[in-house]
Amino acid sequence: MKTSQQGLTTVEFSLIAGLVMIVLFGVIEVARAFFVWNTIAEATRRGARVATVCPVNHPAIARITIFGEPDGGDSSPILSGLSAGNVTLNYLDNGGAATATFADIAYVRVGITNYQHTLLIPFVGQTLEVPAFSTTLPVESLGYIPDLGTRECFGV
Repeated sequence: MKTSQQGLTTVEFSLIAGLVMIVLFGVIEVARAFFVWNTIAEATRRGARVATVCPVNHPAIARITIFGEPDGGDSSPILSGLSAGNVTLNYLDNGGAATATFADIAYVRVGITNYQHTLLIPFVGQTLEVPAFSTTLPVESLGYIPDLGTRECFGV
């Protein structure tokens, strides 16, 4: 190699390494975004399933929705920034309208709203607003145990 070209490989390496790092961080961020998307979709499904068998507005529904303990705290152990405050719970009649009358409840809708995902790309610090997710299921027992005549949250 000629002495006038000794630093050329270092310059070429730094250019290519910079591009590779940008692509690597991009792939990691896309993977994290898919993880957040799938986790929130699963959280709403999980919350709706629990809401169908728990008494109306039971406090454990929101905690279980965010993958927490039924009697634990109000923040998710899986997604930072996700809390029970992001969970919406609606009871619907046969027409899909919100209802507060126990006898009219036919469906349960659990949603997650106002969640923001923070990117980890260095020097960017961007937060993205995650769209609202919801899952609607037909009610089952709503926690009613006929033999006991009481309302309990099953499995909680």
